[in-house]
Amino acid sequence: MLIRQEGRVTVEDDVVFGSGGGRDLKCDVFLPPQEGSARPAILLVHGGGWMQGDRSQLRGYGIQLARYGFVCVASEYRLSGEAVWPAQIHDVKAALRWMRANADRYGIDPARIAVSGNSAGAHLALMLAGLADGEMEGDGGNAGVATDVAAVVAIYPPTELRVTHPRDPIGLLLGGTVDRDVEDAASPLAYVHPGYPPTMLVHGNADEVVPVEASFAMYHALVSAGAPCDLHVFHGEPHAFDAAPAFGRQVADLIAQFVHRAVSA
Repeated sequence: MLIRQEGRVTVEDDVVFGSGGGRDLKCDVFLPPQEGSARPAILLVHGGGWMQGDRSQLRGYGIQLARYGFVCVASEYRLSGEAVWPAQIHDVKAALRWMRANADRYGIDPARIAVSGNSAGAHLALMLAGLADGEMEGDGGNAGVATDVAAVVAIYPPTELRVTHPRDPIGLLLGGTVDRDVEDAASPLAYVHPGYPPTMLVHGNADEVVPVEASFAMYHALVSAGAPCDLHVFHGEPHAFDAAPAFGRQVADLIAQFVHRAVSA
């Protein structure tokens, strides 16, 4: 049973989880009010078109989800102005490896780690869920530690990357105009398979940045493959609608219920 815990969430800021491009990569850790061991955990990945934004965007989610008993880690990754693809997924995988390597320290059950992301972070979350161990692994620390996830939440995710201009966000991510096979290799839709982790998709149907059809496409692909998937569509809501506190709380509740169900099955 999922119960909201009373008390104060403990936050550890600026924790180094690995390295990338010759520098430290940092995360913020959110610990539930009640102490515990073998707890479920959620890796939180921020959005910003892969070119801006930072982990502080998900501080609200970290606190709200920690109150439900989840150990949350909001991690950074190198933005496209610093490094092109696949540096971003290398860094997200490094954060996941760090969580699993430090499971005892933070009271995490390494078999019950989920990942949640918004926008560009949702793309990275879906990529992380679809990739097998050893694929796009990078060298950010804790080599050899598994990078599978128990569940994934993707909030208004780009699911099929197509470059329309070398300087658009996808072009900047992929390094300019590229072949279709390069675009597909960076697209979550290309990694759908029957063993894909339980997935929850959240989207507003008035989104003009990432049209809701991106989530519909992922939903239909997962269901066709026989992979479990929930889809929540918010009528009339634009991109980043969950920045409004009322929607943020509602989406956090959806995440908590979904991940609890997925990792307790």
